[in-house]
Amino acid sequence: MELDGIEGVPSMDVMDEEDTTLQRHCQFPSISKPRINNNDNPTTTSVHELLECPVCTNSMYPPIHQCPNGHTLCSTCKTRVDNRCPTCRQELGDIRCLALEKIAESLKLACKFCTYGCPEILPYYSKLKHEAACYFRPYTCPYAGSDCPVDGDIPFLVSHLRDDHKVDMHSGCTFNHRYVKANPCEVENATWMLTVFHCFGQYFCLHFEAFQLGMAPVYMAFLRFMGDETDARNYSYSLEVGGNGRKLIWEGNPRSIRDNHKKVRDSHDGLIIQRNMALFFSGGEKKELKLRITGRIWKEQNKQ
Repeated sequence: MELDGIEGVPSMDVMDEEDTTLQRHCQFPSISKPRINNNDNPTTTSVHELLECPVCTNSMYPPIHQCPNGHTLCSTCKTRVDNRCPTCRQELGDIRCLALEKIAESLKLACKFCTYGCPEILPYYSKLKHEAACYFRPYTCPYAGSDCPVDGDIPFLVSHLRDDHKVDMHSGCTFNHRYVKANPCEVENATWMLTVFHCFGQYFCLHFEAFQLGMAPVYMAFLRFMGDETDARNYSYSLEVGGNGRKLIWEGNPRSIRDNHKKVRDSHDGLIIQRNMALFFSGGEKKELKLRITGRIWKEQNKQ
C-alpha cells in the first residue's frame, strides 16, 4: 500500500510464531449509526421548541430577550440584529422574557446523546455543561490524512475508517510493520500510515508519519485508543525500531482519540526518530528509508 510515496508493508513473512495473532484484512461487521428516537414527550418537545432561538436555532439561556410583541431571541443574536426583532421588525429594547426563563428553570430534559447510550435526565440549565463533557458524546474521525468531518460512536467510526478511508484492519495485540520511502530527504507534514488494531475487545489506531520538528525532519509513531481517556489508561503499549545493532524503544499509555491527532503529535507523545538515526537504522547508502516498527499492546493487570 502506498500513501504519499510511502509503502507500509505488514511483515507477515518475517514474524515469529508468537506473532501469528496478527491477521490482515479482518472482516469487522458493518455497524450503522444509532437511529434517533423521536418519541419524546410532546409537551416537553413543544416547550423545548419555544426555547429555540429563531435566529441561530440554539437553545436560549438567560438573559432571554423579547420584543413588545412577545417574540423571543437569545442574547447573542440580539447584538447581531441591530436591535430589531427578526420576526416583526419592532425595536427590541431591553425587555427580558422572565416567564420563559422560569419555565426553562423547571424543565428536565434527556441528554442529547441519549441515542448513544447516555441515561441522564438533566435540569435545563445544567444540560449544556453536561453535554460538553458527556462520556457518550460522539467521537470525531481519527483519520489524520484529511480534515474529515464525520463523527459517531466507535463501531460506526471503525466501519467508516475501513470503508471510506480504506484503512488496514488487523486483529491481535502485536504488530510488525515495514515502512519504505524512496527519497527520505523529501519530508512533508503528512500522515503516512494509519492502521487499526482490534484486541481485548477494543480498537487502537497506530500512526506513523513524518513532520518538521524545528528545522529538522523527524519520523514519529504513536498509538491512540478508540475510546475515552479514562478507559485508555487501562492499556499500555511498546514500540521498537532498530537496525545495525542499535534500537530505540518507547513505552507508554495510548492517548484517547478525544485528543486530536495534531495535539498528540505536537506533544511528542510517542516514538520519535531523528532522520539521521532513521537512515542509520535503514542501512545501505542512506538513500532509502527502510524502517521496521514492531510493538505490542497489553492490558494493565491491576486494571479492571
